[in-house]
Amino acid sequence: MAVILIVEDEIAINELIKKNLQLVGHQCTSVFNGETALSELKSHIYDLIILDIMLPEQDGFEVFEKVQTTPTIFLTARNSLSDRVKGLSMGADDYLTKPFEMLELLARVEAVLRRTQKNNQCFELGDVRIDFDSHQVFIMEQLIECTPKEFKLLEVLVNNRNIALSRERLLELVWGYDYIGDSRTIDVHIQKLRKKLGWEKLIKTVYKIGYRLEVNQ
Repeated sequence: MAVILIVEDEIAINELIKKNLQLVGHQCTSVFNGETALSELKSHIYDLIILDIMLPEQDGFEVFEKVQTTPTIFLTARNSLSDRVKGLSMGADDYLTKPFEMLELLARVEAVLRRTQKNNQCFELGDVRIDFDSHQVFIMEQLIECTPKEFKLLEVLVNNRNIALSRERLLELVWGYDYIGDSRTIDVHIQKLRKKLGWEKLIKTVYKIGYRLEVNQ
């Protein structure tokens, strides 16, 4: 996956972001001020920066002016239109305001990495290979037929692997916020994916919550 630099001065938020990004397979480094971030970027190459604006000494805008070649997501408590326009007009790839849901941050990270071609367009687990560009699934290079909803559900599980997702959240991510229907449709599609991919032991049922794709890093 990607190598990501997290620049956030609030220790608890920094650690939470790092933990969740590592859960889905990314390699992360945490720093807590702009000066350290610039020093880190001079000595290492990163695929993405998650950059808080309100930093001690040098703010995020000042840091970004010096590292514009690296894809960046601004993360900040500032939610005024002028701040958002400034960040995006400077060339940032995305802008997320606090408080935020971790799943939204993970989704935005995946989107930026895909746009900048820094993320794998294929995911492999055992004999299963998923090609996100062609929307195809293979087992030992044999094509497995999946419906569009099955593939989308599979993509969500992969992108959020090792994270428990409620049935309601899965419905939102796969079927959309305006979907009106029974959450049991998730159970039906999960059972089909388990059977098709032989992932009965990998797609875990999380008691009273939903499901989790369990992948050992």
